[in-house]
Amino acid sequence: MSLVDVYTEWDPLEEIVVGTIGGARVPVTDRSLLAAEYGDIDNPEEIVPGPYPAHVVEQTEAELEELVDILTGLGVKVRRPGGRDHKAVVSTPDWSTDGFHDYCPRDGFLAVGKTLIESPMVLRSRWLEGFAYKDLFIEYLESGARWISAPKPQLADDMYEPAAAPGERLKNLEPVFDAANVLKFGTDVLYQVSDSGNMLGARWLQAALGDEYTVHPCPGIYTSTHIDSTIAPLRPGLVLVNPSRVNDGNMPEFLRGWDRIECPELVDQGFVGPHPRGSVWIGMNFLTVGPSKVVIDKRQVDLIRVLERHGVECIPAQLTHARSLGGGFHCVTLDVRRTGELATYR
Repeated sequence: MSLVDVYTEWDPLEEIVVGTIGGARVPVTDRSLLAAEYGDIDNPEEIVPGPYPAHVVEQTEAELEELVDILTGLGVKVRRPGGRDHKAVVSTPDWSTDGFHDYCPRDGFLAVGKTLIESPMVLRSRWLEGFAYKDLFIEYLESGARWISAPKPQLADDMYEPAAAPGERLKNLEPVFDAANVLKFGTDVLYQVSDSGNMLGARWLQAALGDEYTVHPCPGIYTSTHIDSTIAPLRPGLVLVNPSRVNDGNMPEFLRGWDRIECPELVDQGFVGPHPRGSVWIGMNFLTVGPSKVVIDKRQVDLIRVLERHGVECIPAQLTHARSLGGGFHCVTLDVRRTGELATYR
């Protein structure tokens, strides 16, 4: 029986991958990093490559272990990636870079049904991220899962235009997208078109998933990276939205019949260094472990209060450096198995 079996963001969770922060570093500055992560910076020299501060790494790994304990206590099987040397240089005929981290498995990998997909990620520094998960993915393959990888992107200089307007910094020259641009709603799959995912990526994903699924390319919702601090499903028919990004005009058509909760103002978690990798909205980046049950940042008391008024159970936890590292609870996890069947929720 396939160990990979997941159709939604909210069905009861059975197995999940939690990332690691070991060896994390800011990669060398190149066009991909400027376009996807730091497009609003005037002086690239402000980005200082190298390891994250030791206290950030140590505290984050301890908090990831606490997350593992919470999930294990809920009866969820938790898997972790192996280590890699992020200082190692990766080169192609077009560019050279060093590594980043394996903190956010959600960014690079997508489980839909019994299929595990390695996405064609936007950052050159994450080109070989799948190596950290190879042994685990082989185990999933041997259990009966389908394991596929998108065409390896070239990521040449002409793919990026860092000086362009937000949402226009990633060209449509080859299929490219981060898996965190995608949310699963049964037969409907939301795909954020932005600086971390282009239209060719949506077309490839539709071809890979086949006729059972409808991939909905959604431009104009959020121009920057990833969808999970913008739209967060809680249970069938109920979704939390970021009111600064989502409105009646750009709400995906297949979700217009759902009830919406607008996220309240969030507590700014702060960040280390001159520039954060996540906005204050990363506070709504929670992990749904079952219908109306979430693991959420305990500092977001107003959001917790709003969710509880709508019948959502909130399990408190903390990732102190989520803004510094660019990852909350949804980002640092990859759900691979949930109880449930393929259904349509429109």
